[in-house]
Amino acid sequence: MARTRAAQVVWIVCVVCALVLALGALLIAIDANRDNGLVSFVLSTADKVDLGVFSRKEGIRQFDGSNADLKNALFNWGLGAIVYLVAGRILDRLIRP
Repeated sequence: MARTRAAQVVWIVCVVCALVLALGALLIAIDANRDNGLVSFVLSTADKVDLGVFSRKEGIRQFDGSNADLKNALFNWGLGAIVYLVAGRILDRLIRP
């Protein structure tokens, strides 16, 4: 019972992290108003959740030129969201009895 509950918690945390990264990338893509409280909260949370590895400023892949900020966010945060989902599923399977 406890292992099943722990596996569920790990999976939910990973899904929420992936959702925050995907939502952050979407907000960058639609050029949302960054002065808005909710938008700034999502973007700052995504900056924390990316763990520096998938950072839109210094992530795995950095683009230059026009729309570089958009490309960086979509690539790095999108990849980060995928990694969270895969890692969450693997951890779920390992923890579950």
